[in-house]
Amino acid sequence: MKSGYFYALVLALVFGFYACSSKKINRSHNSQNSLDWAGLYTGTLPCADCEGIQTVIRLDTNNNYKIESTYLGKDEKPDVKEGTFSWDKDGGRLMLNNIEKGTYPIYYLVGENQLVQLDLTGKPIMSEMASRYILKKEDNAVVEKYWKLVELNGKPVQGPAEGEREVHLILKANGNVQGNGGCNGFGGKYELQAGKRIKFSQVFSTKMACPNLDTENQFFEVLNTADNYTVVNDTLSLNKARMAPLAKFVAVYL
Repeated sequence: MKSGYFYALVLALVFGFYACSSKKINRSHNSQNSLDWAGLYTGTLPCADCEGIQTVIRLDTNNNYKIESTYLGKDEKPDVKEGTFSWDKDGGRLMLNNIEKGTYPIYYLVGENQLVQLDLTGKPIMSEMASRYILKKEDNAVVEKYWKLVELNGKPVQGPAEGEREVHLILKANGNVQGNGGCNGFGGKYELQAGKRIKFSQVFSTKMACPNLDTENQFFEVLNTADNYTVVNDTLSLNKARMAPLAKFVAVYL
C-alpha cells in the first residue's frame, strides 16, 4: 500500500513539474501568443507576368486559413485555397498546410498588423522589392459585413417600399465596396487609412428609373463626402471631419 502511495506521489510531482515548465514556456512573448493575429490581411504582391497579385488572406483562431489570389490584368477570377496552418517552434512564423511546396508561397512572418511573405524555403525575400511582399491587416470591425442603412443626414431611414431594395453596403476585403442604394446596385473602391479614415473612389451604379430617388441620391453623396468612420458595437457611422454622422448603419448577420 505504501509503495503504491509513493508511486502515485512521484507521478503527481512529475506531471506537476512538466505542467509548470509548460506554463513557463508559454509565457515567452512571440507573435503567436502576444499579437492579435487572427483576421484579414490584404495587399497586392509582385507578379512576374501580370500587373500584380491582389491577395486576401483570412486567418482564424482555429488555425484555418483562406487565400484569394487575383492575377490583375491576366485572370480576374480569384484563385482560392483553403486549409490549416501551423506555427514554427518560436511562434513567429506560420506555414500553410495542404499546399504543395514550390507551387505557391506557404511561409509568412507574422508581425504587428501585418504578414510578410517569405521565400519558398521560409527565409526573408532579399531583393529591392522586399517591401512589396507585405500584407496589411484590415479593420475586422467593418470588413466583410452587411451594413444596413438606418439613418441618413440625421433622419431615420424607413424600410424599403414596394419594389425597392434595402439600402446597404459591404466593404469587401479586397478593397471593393458593393451594395444597393434602394433602387440601383453600386460598386467601387474604398481604402481604410490610419486614424479611422476612409476614402471611397470609382463609385458607379446601375441606371434604373425609380419613383423616388431622394434617399439614394443622398446616400451616394455620403460616399463621395465621408472621410472617416466610427464603429460602436454593431453600428457603423460614416462622417465628415468632426461633424455629426452623415450616415449610420447596423450590421445584419445573414
